[in-house]
Amino acid sequence: MATILEAAGLRKRYGSVQAVDGVSLPIEEGTCLGILGPNGAGKTTTIEMMEGILAPDEGTVTFRGEPIGREFRRKVGIQFQTTALPEFITVRETLKLFSSFYPSPRPFDEVVDLCSLSDILDRDNRKLSGGQRQRMLLALAIAPRPEVVFLDEPTTGLDPQARRNFWDLIRGIRAERTTVVLTTHYMDEAQTLCDEVAIMDRGRVLERGNPARLLARHFRGALVRIPRGCVEGDGIPGKLVADHLEIQSENLDRTMRELLAAGVNLEGLSIHKPDLEDLFIELTGSSLRN
Repeated sequence: MATILEAAGLRKRYGSVQAVDGVSLPIEEGTCLGILGPNGAGKTTTIEMMEGILAPDEGTVTFRGEPIGREFRRKVGIQFQTTALPEFITVRETLKLFSSFYPSPRPFDEVVDLCSLSDILDRDNRKLSGGQRQRMLLALAIAPRPEVVFLDEPTTGLDPQARRNFWDLIRGIRAERTTVVLTTHYMDEAQTLCDEVAIMDRGRVLERGNPARLLARHFRGALVRIPRGCVEGDGIPGKLVADHLEIQSENLDRTMRELLAAGVNLEGLSIHKPDLEDLFIELTGSSLRN
């Protein structure tokens, strides 16, 4: 696939703080890249430079091989972390207002259908729930028919059902081969939606790649946890943590057979497969929500 957007050697400093320190991120057309990291990692600053909102101190951002400029701004959609909507007007009026800013916007009915807005078109912007507001903001981001969409923590604060509904909307946009750049604190969201993730900390990209392949490279097997009361005697190899015995297993089938042969009661047993948060802690020693 061709590279549609590329950040190369981006650096940004605020006083004595090096917010972004040499970030390079080529993004292939039609893919979804997730940018992950704790607060203060440099994610939003990186995104704002890639959007053309913030000028880098060093480095370049190119769109289809050319420096970003007016043409890029006509082909990008942005959903910010926070956006002020016009008050005292409806969702319908807001969509028509924002669509009028572009020379060839996406058809109104198409936007409504893609973002599931038909049930709230005549509702005042001030009376939207969190999930409805996020659907509305996504609609404004895709109204110009963009080739690249930036979503900066779009599901923060939504309940689980609203989050999953929003994922379906993003899948619908991706089905049109739109390129998506996503920042999120939710690891299940990144694993579900992203072809690749870039894990950042202290202004640098620590790792980048497909989530499953990154986990396979850094971890083997799984962690088996057994309540202490289910284990008789001291012959089971493992580490006692609080009221559980933890066993690092590289072959779950063999581990289960060994536990059964040793007479271990498997009631209450749990298996933890390493996820993206485990990987981030492995790389930085920090929690993703630190």
